[in-house]
Order: sequence, then C-alpha cells, then structure tokens
Amino acid sequence: MLDAKLLDLLVCPVSKGPLVYRAERDELWCRQSGLAYPVRDAVPVMLEQEARQLSLEELRTLE
Repeated sequence: MLDAKLLDLLVCPVSKGPLVYRAERDELWCRQSGLAYPVRDAVPVMLEQEARQLSLEELRTLE
C-alpha cells in the first residue's frame, strides 16, 4: 500500500499527469500517457523504461 501523501505528490514522468494506484496490480496508472509504473517493495519505480503500456480495456477502467 502506498502512502496517500506520496501518491498526491507523484505525477507521470512522461505526461506530468495524475496517477492512480491499482493495488490489485501493485502499479501506478496514468491515463494521459497510457503507462503503468510498477511498485516494488512499496517503492514506485517511476522510470519510463520500466513502465508497461496499458491495454485499451485497462484504460477504459480509468474513465
């Protein structure tokens, strides 16, 4: 689980858009860039090369 204050401060490094924590995947999702950043040992890995592309189905859940 990520600290709510930390989540409020973090933005996507690509789009500078807001992030949504998806606990079931342990990832931070960005609707604007369509990227999912992993969270490892409660530490967000905010590197574009570590992110994965969200599927269209996943993006629809963010609407």
